[in-house]
Order: sequence, then structure tokens, then C-alpha cells
Amino acid sequence: MVTALGNGTTGLSVGQRVFGLTDWHRDGTLAEYVAVEARNLAPRPGDVDFTVGASLPISGLTAWQGPFQHGRLQAGQSVLAHGAAGAVGTMVTQLAREAGACVIGTGRAADRQKVLDFGAQEFVDLDNDVLKDVGRVDLVFDVIGGDIQNRSAGLVRAGGTLVTAVGPPEARPADGLAIDFVVESDRTQLCEIVQRVRDRRLRTNIGNVATLDDAVAALNPTERRRGKTIISVRP
Repeated sequence: MVTALGNGTTGLSVGQRVFGLTDWHRDGTLAEYVAVEARNLAPRPGDVDFTVGASLPISGLTAWQGPFQHGRLQAGQSVLAHGAAGAVGTMVTQLAREAGACVIGTGRAADRQKVLDFGAQEFVDLDNDVLKDVGRVDLVFDVIGGDIQNRSAGLVRAGGTLVTAVGPPEARPADGLAIDFVVESDRTQLCEIVQRVRDRRLRTNIGNVATLDDAVAALNPTERRRGKTIISVRP
């Protein structure tokens, strides 16, 4: 909630509910108050609660910018979405399906039903299935890196793209592009994302909701995350 405005700030008002990102070089999101650039925030509708609002910016913007802004995904194309059961992957799947793309989601065996429930047409078990059996795809969206990313580069068809959010790729498609990106705040995109949530066209994937006292343990789990981790500063 906006409690004060800097000189010259426009587009927001004191008392307004907002959601968004702090700048990457600025600490303070696990705090009761933080200074944020107004351009990094969007209005949070009253029917979207704080927990859902907190789950949207990183996951939603990554899922929007990676496949569409950088990968140029279009209707009728195919996307191999790694980590499809995660907070980002489930949004990639839903947004890609809405855009008319065919989604092949990957994960572990236990993730199969969740990945399919979020809209993937196919599932690949990375522990037991043969990745190359997927065949050629127009886009690989990667949040894993390493060997999985390297093997996936060979699946990109001519003119396709490998997009990753985990750093510069070691392997590149023979006849395509390899792009790594860092998500950026975008008010227009945030508004598009939250409207899809309100219209029930987009479901969030929230895992553990922890208190501020338990934040360190929650953000450094000993077990595998099952969705977006949320820290409730004021329970």
C-alpha cells in the first residue's frame, strides 16, 4: 500500500494498493516499508488479495517476457517448457495455451498431473523419458540450465529460439537463436497479468506461505519447492 509519494511522482496515490518489483539493486522487500520506483508498480485490484498479488510479479513477468517478448511465440507454434510445475512454468503453460501454442511441459514423474492440469498437452519426465523424443520445437523456455539446457538446444528447429532465465547458455541451436534475459518490471504487463487472474484465465501457483520470522528457512528449503514461496510480513 502506498504510504507516501516522492516529489513529482504521478500515476499513484497515497493509500492505493499496488504490486510489482523493487529494483534488482535495491534490498528491502522483506520489510514493512520499502522505497520503490513508481514505474515498477501497478494498481492491485481490491478483489486480488495480498498473497496472490505477491505471487504475480516475478513469475508472471518472466512467463510473459521470456516466451513472447524474447521468444516471439505465436499461435500454432510449439514450446518446450522446462520446470512446468513451478511458479514460472505453470504461468508459461497457461499464457502459451491462451496464445494458441502447443505446450510440452517437463518435470519429474510426480509433476505429471499438475503440469497437465495447468494446460500442457504433453509431459516429459526428465528422469525417465528420452528428451530428444520430443522432436523439434519452435521455442525452448528454460529455467533449469546445465545438461538439460544443453540437450534442449538441439531440439530447436531452424529459425526457433532457446530462451533462458538462468544465465548465458553454453549450447546454442544450430540454426536458431539463444537468448538469456533478466526480467524487467512493466506496468502494462502487470495490469494484463492481474486482469487475467481476475477473469480466471490465469491461475497462480502458490506453494509455501511463511511468516517473516520463518523467512530464512522458507527461502532456503530442505525440500523441493511446490510453487511460489510467499513471505507474509504482517500475518
